[in-house]
Amino acid sequence: MKITVVGCGRWGSLITWYLDSHGQDVTLYGLKDAPQMQRFLKERRNDLLELPESVKLTTDISALSDAEVIVISIGSQGLRSFMKEIEHLELKNKIFVLCMKGIEIGTGKRLSEVVGESVDASNSVAVWIGPGHVQEFYAGIPNCMVIDSANEEVKKMLVKSFSSDLIRFYYGTDLIGNEIGAAAKNVIGIAAGMLDGLGLSSLKGALMSRGTREVARLMAALGGREMSAYGLCHLGDYEATVFSKFSHNRQFGENYVKGEKFEQLAEGYYTAKAMVELAEKHGVDMPITTAVYNILYENADVKEQMRDLFNRKLKQEF
Repeated sequence: MKITVVGCGRWGSLITWYLDSHGQDVTLYGLKDAPQMQRFLKERRNDLLELPESVKLTTDISALSDAEVIVISIGSQGLRSFMKEIEHLELKNKIFVLCMKGIEIGTGKRLSEVVGESVDASNSVAVWIGPGHVQEFYAGIPNCMVIDSANEEVKKMLVKSFSSDLIRFYYGTDLIGNEIGAAAKNVIGIAAGMLDGLGLSSLKGALMSRGTREVARLMAALGGREMSAYGLCHLGDYEATVFSKFSHNRQFGENYVKGEKFEQLAEGYYTAKAMVELAEKHGVDMPITTAVYNILYENADVKEQMRDLFNRKLKQEF
């Protein structure tokens, strides 16, 4: 299968390495002036992994035309502009696989919707989500993930083609819930980091429990299934997001409350805003997400937001 991976960051490079090592014909596309791509072209490596000679490297966007499958791993808020950029290629009969997690700010669109609105109807869209870190996969530590799509045949083909001893893929059965859950877990990751920064890590159990409940409510309001919140897209990804030293979102949250800079991408920062917009539109109560939003966007005091959460009206757990 001919695959072009778009995005030469840590996840895009890991996907490239993984698919190549499991028998796929893989090309990695990156912007010519991107530092990561420049280093790959010179050294075929970054700080986390090395790409074998079998992987083709290109800065020519036309490489997408030759691919059967286009895997995209870029910042979620830049997806629509990227799709606009490739309009001139008039791509048909391709499978787009989205390996990033987010919700578009302003529209509240899921990322599969953004792509679906931008390409010819002959194309299919799938999402690849679930727990795992580049450092662990590259070291041979296995994990479980999910592939979902509205196209059942495409979903079955991708799961069969991409599964290995390193990644066990499950067939997703709720595209709405899986996309919302995958995006939302990054917001919970930021909240977890804030607890770490405050020295309140023991509250992470409550955060996980209550965070899953509010995300489940949002899934249901959008037409998904609440049970998906307890699957690999969300709760199943909490260890990697809420506890791991490799989690960008958790580290961002910890650095934020400590007043320290964090230079890496933390998708939860943008997702918090998009989720609050969706929650308000659909009348969903999301106190943890709202607290994270208030801290990041309204300069609310972290300790005051924590106190407000504890002072909410007493009620039954379920």
